[in-house]
Amino acid sequence: MEQLKQLTADFSSAVWGLPLLILLIGGGLYLLIRSRFATFRLLGHAIQVLRGKYDDPNDPGQISHFQALTTALSSTIGMGNIAGVAVAISIGGPGAVFWMWVSAVVGMSTKFFTSTLAIMFRGKDSAGELQGGPMYFIMEGLGKSWKPLAIMFSVCGLIGALPVFNVNQLTQAVNDILLKPNGFEIGFTSNLIVGLVLVSITGVVILGGLGRISKTASKMVPSMVLLYFVSVLIILAVNIETVPKYLAMIFTDAFAANNFKGDAFFGGLVGGLILLGIKRGAFSNEAGIGTAPLAHGAAKTDEPVREGLVAMLGPAIDTLIVCTLTALAILVTGVWETTSDNGVSLTASAFSEAMPGFGKYLLLICIAVFSVSSLFSYSYYGSKCMSFLIGADKKHYYNYFYIASIILGATTTLDMMINLIDGVFALMAIPTMLSTIILAPKVVKELSAYKKRLKENKL
Repeated sequence: MEQLKQLTADFSSAVWGLPLLILLIGGGLYLLIRSRFATFRLLGHAIQVLRGKYDDPNDPGQISHFQALTTALSSTIGMGNIAGVAVAISIGGPGAVFWMWVSAVVGMSTKFFTSTLAIMFRGKDSAGELQGGPMYFIMEGLGKSWKPLAIMFSVCGLIGALPVFNVNQLTQAVNDILLKPNGFEIGFTSNLIVGLVLVSITGVVILGGLGRISKTASKMVPSMVLLYFVSVLIILAVNIETVPKYLAMIFTDAFAANNFKGDAFFGGLVGGLILLGIKRGAFSNEAGIGTAPLAHGAAKTDEPVREGLVAMLGPAIDTLIVCTLTALAILVTGVWETTSDNGVSLTASAFSEAMPGFGKYLLLICIAVFSVSSLFSYSYYGSKCMSFLIGADKKHYYNYFYIASIILGATTTLDMMINLIDGVFALMAIPTMLSTIILAPKVVKELSAYKKRLKENKL
C-alpha cells in the first residue's frame, strides 16, 4: 500500500509540471484575450439564456441549458469545494485561495471555448446518437489524423471519472461526524458498509441513463448550494469581526507564502503555492479538463455560443462563490491553525466550532448531497468515454466498473485518491486544451456571428 501511495504521488507531481501550468493558465489567458473578454461582457446575457429565455424544444440535443449546467455543476460543486479547499488551506494557508480564484477567472474563458466547441462539432456515436465532448470536437474539428488525442482523452476519462475521491471523503465524513462520536468502531468493515450503501443508491440512478441523471441533478444542485450557502453565512456572521482580516490575508499571503507547507516549485515557495492553488482550482471547477463539455455537448440547442455562455457560469458559481465560502469558514473559525485535520474533517471542525452540536450534521447533509450528485454525473462522463472507445452498445459495462470503484474509494487513503485523480485530470487537460487553442479562431468567428444576429434580433 505504501508503494502504491508513493507511485500515485510521483505520477501526480510528474504530470503537474510547468508545461501543464502554462497550458492551463497561459492557454486560458490566450482564450480570454482572443475573445476580447467576452466572458465578462456577456455575463448578463448568459444568465438570461440559463433562465430559459431562448429555449426551443425543437432544437437538437437531449437536455435543457439549465439541466446541462446543473449536471456539470453536480460534478464540479462537490468534494472539490468542501474537501479540496480544505486540502489547499491545510497545505498552503489563506494564499492558496487567491490562486484558486485566478484559475476560476481564467477558467471561465476556457469553459466558454470548450463548451462552445462541444456544440459546434458534435459527432455521432456508433448508435447514430448526437454527442458532444472533447473527443468529438477533436475528431470533427481537427480531423481523423488527430484521433490519438481523442483516444488519449477518452482513456484518461475512464479513470478520471471514477468517484474515488468523492466516496473517500464522504466515508471520512460519515466516520468523523456520525460513527465515531456515537461509539462505533471505525475500520475496514465500517468503510465497506458505507461503500455498499453508496453502491445501492448510485446504481439505481445511473443505470437509468442521462435523463434520470440530469433530472435528479437539476433538483438536487440548487437546493444543496442554497443550504450550504446559508450554513456558511451563519458561520461568517458568528465570526464577523475576523472576516476582514482573513479576506486581506488571502491577498497578502498569496505573494508571501508565509503559511505554505508544501514543496517549492520553480525555485520558490510562492511557485509551490501557485501550483497548489491552480491544481485545487482545476480540481474544483474542472475548467480545461474536458468534463463539462461532455455534459454541455448534450444540451438542446443549435446555438453553440449560447451553450458556451451557460458553461462559463460554472467556475464563477463553483470556485468564486462556493469555494470562497468554504475557505472563509475554515479561516475565520481558526481551525486551520489549531487542528491537524485535513480534507473534509477540517471543514467539519469549522462547522462544529461555529455551530456546536448541530453544525457538523448540517455539513454532513450538504456533503452527502454534494457527493451523491457528483457520483451520478461522473458515471455519465465515463460511459461517454467508453462509448467513444468501444461502441455505444457496450458503454453500460462502464457503469459496473464504476460502481465497483466506489468500494475502492471507501476503503483507501485520501492521499492516494487525490494524487490519482490529480494526475489523470492533468492528462485529460492536454488533449482538451491543445485542441481548444487550435480551434479557438473558429469559436471567435462563431461568437461574432452570434452577436451580430443578437443585435439584429434574429435570435
